Amino acid sequence: MKEDFLHHVWQHKKFAVTQLKTTTGESIQILNSGQYLQLAGPDFFNAQLIIGNQKWAGNVEIHLKSSDWYVHNHEKDSNYDSVILHVVWEYDTPIFRNDNSEIPTLELKEFVTLSDLHKYQSLLAQKSWIYCENEICTIDDFIFKNWQERLYFERLERKATEISLLLEELNNDWEAVLFCLLAKNFGLNTNGLLFFNMAKSIPFSTIRKESFSIENLEALFFGQANMLDFEFQDTYVNKLQQDYKYVLHKYGISKKVYDKVAFFKHRPDNFPTIRLAQLAILYHTHQNLFSKIMNVNSIEEIYNLFNVEVSIYWESHYNFDKISIQKKKKMSRSFIDLILINTIIPVRFAYEQSLQKEISDEIVDLMKSIHSEKNSIIDKFATIGVHSKNAFDSQSLLQLKKEYCDVKKCLECAVGLYLLKK
Repeated sequence: MKEDFLHHVWQHKKFAVTQLKTTTGESIQILNSGQYLQLAGPDFFNAQLIIGNQKWAGNVEIHLKSSDWYVHNHEKDSNYDSVILHVVWEYDTPIFRNDNSEIPTLELKEFVTLSDLHKYQSLLAQKSWIYCENEICTIDDFIFKNWQERLYFERLERKATEISLLLEELNNDWEAVLFCLLAKNFGLNTNGLLFFNMAKSIPFSTIRKESFSIENLEALFFGQANMLDFEFQDTYVNKLQQDYKYVLHKYGISKKVYDKVAFFKHRPDNFPTIRLAQLAILYHTHQNLFSKIMNVNSIEEIYNLFNVEVSIYWESHYNFDKISIQKKKKMSRSFIDLILINTIIPVRFAYEQSLQKEISDEIVDLMKSIHSEKNSIIDKFATIGVHSKNAFDSQSLLQLKKEYCDVKKCLECAVGLYLLKK
C-alpha cells in the first residue's frame, strides 16, 4: 500500500461517500475534496466538508497510518495548522492541533470496496518489465493517443527548460545554444557530454570568425577535445596542432576538456573523429545556421542543410595517421533524424516559446514525419502490443517508461487510471 493510492481514492471518491464517518462517529459530507497540487504542505488544499453539523473549509492531509503525522513532524509545521480532516488507511493514534483539539480522522479501509483494492493490488503486482504490460494494449485508443501527446510535450517542456538555462548561461545567444546542443548530440551517448563541454569551452564569437577556415575549426574542435595531445606522423595533423596553438593564443582561449573520447563499440562512421569533422564542415558551410534552421518550412530542407561532406583528409581517414578506403562520409538520414528529435525541434520549440508563439500542432506533424527511434525500450513496448510508428510515438513511449513506469507513478498515468476504472 502506498500513499498515492490513498490520494487517488480521496481525489476520485472511490469509497462509500454517503456512509463516511470519523473515527469518533461523526458523519462526513464532502462538498469539495480539495485541489491536489502535489506541493509542500498538506496533500489537498481548499477542501469543503461538513463534519457532524459543522461546515469546514481548509486542507486535508493523507497518511497510511495516523501516527505518520508525528513521524513526519507535522505538529511542528505551521503549514498543517489548517488541516480539517486527517485521512488515513489505518487509525492507530489520535492527532491533536496546537490548541490540543483533536483533528477529525477518516479511516479509509472501512469504506473502500474490496474490488477497488484488488484492482490496485493487481496493477502493482510485480511483472517482468512494467506493471501494466499485460493490459496496456487494451487501453482505449482515444485515451492513449491523448496521453501520448501530453507525454511528448512533458518531455519537450523539460528540454525547453534546460535550453532556457543554457541560453542564460550563454548570454542569450541562440546560435551558441544550438552549437552546444548539436555538439552534444553529435557525440551520441558515449561522447555527448565531452563534446558538449568542448563546445561550451569555445566562445561562439570565435566560431563565427573562424568558420571560413575548415582547418581552424577542426583544430579548435579536436584540440579542445584533447585529441591533438599526441605525436603524429601525418603532416595534416601536425598542421592542425600548430593551428590549434595559434587560435588559442589569438583568442585567449584557455578552457579545455580533460576527459578522453571513446571509440569503443562504435561503428567507424560514428567515431568521434568523424562526428567532429562533420560538425566542423557544417559550421564551415553554413554561417548563421540557427537562422537558417528557424526559417525552414519542411523536413527536406533540414536534410539539405545537413547534406555536407567531410573535409578531404577525412574522406580517406577514420582516425589520425591511419589511411582508409576513400569515402565521402555524409551524415545519414537516420543520424539527421536523431539531431532533429533531440536538438532542432526542442530548440525551435524553446525559441518560439520565448516569442510567445504557439507551434504545437506544427511540431506534432513534424515529429510524425520522422521515423521512429530504434532502441531496447521501443522494441520491448512492441513485444507487449504497443507499436511505435514514428518519432512522436517513440518519444512519448520513452517519456512514459522513464517518468512513470520506472518510478511507479501508475496513479498519475492515464493508463493506470483507465485500468483502475475499468
